[in-house]
Amino acid sequence: MNKIWYLLCFSLIVFNSCKGTKAVNESRIKKLNAEKVIVNHYNRSFNFKTLNARIKVKYHSDKQSFSPYASLRIEKDKAIWLSVKMLGITLAKALITPEKVSYYEKIENTYFEGDFKLLSKWLGTDLDYDKLQQLLLGQSLFNLREDKYEVTIEDRVYQLQPKKELELFERLFLLRPDTFKMVSQQLNQPIENRRLNINYASYQIVGNQDFPKQIYIEALQGKEKTTIEIDYKTVDYNTKIGFPFTIPSGYKQVTVQ
Repeated sequence: MNKIWYLLCFSLIVFNSCKGTKAVNESRIKKLNAEKVIVNHYNRSFNFKTLNARIKVKYHSDKQSFSPYASLRIEKDKAIWLSVKMLGITLAKALITPEKVSYYEKIENTYFEGDFKLLSKWLGTDLDYDKLQQLLLGQSLFNLREDKYEVTIEDRVYQLQPKKELELFERLFLLRPDTFKMVSQQLNQPIENRRLNINYASYQIVGNQDFPKQIYIEALQGKEKTTIEIDYKTVDYNTKIGFPFTIPSGYKQVTVQ
């Protein structure tokens, strides 16, 4: 399981969700209803067709730690491609589409092809392609238009909380008042003893649009804790990109129970 997250490369948390943002006087934050905050969030979503980025990843779990560089490519709503390198050597590749997750790694010569069930179980939330793409772009994992929310202003950010929670599931979203981008997404399953925190420590301007600079994720399941930090080093968009991916022959398939 840890291999998949090493290859997908996500998270480390120090709850520092407002780092790199301008201080905002809480008294000057415009009071808006939840519907308006949500509309502004989607109106400010990153507009692109393709994305080509170089990222630095810091991965840490109770069993292992990695700190590789990776190339990340996205064709909106169609594919997410990741190539992980250390010392200039490609160690692993992953290709994620709305239909399936595929990866291979060269250390133990293994590969995986399957759906999102393992990632969903590990995160404690129903994960699919759209949620993964939104996570990388600084957008809400959930469709905020589908539920009714209450909004408050806490610690200089808008705080959105569902009026009626999903069964056995708690959600909290914090948004910046100047850009309406995500500061933090907090998902909790108390009965299952699972918690997922996704924090956007800072943003950068890419083509006159706000785009994440640093993402910190912490996944807790029982006593197990996995943290990943994603640092976008370079970001380009709407360029021609490819998704070279072929599982080498002779590799052993990893199965998921």
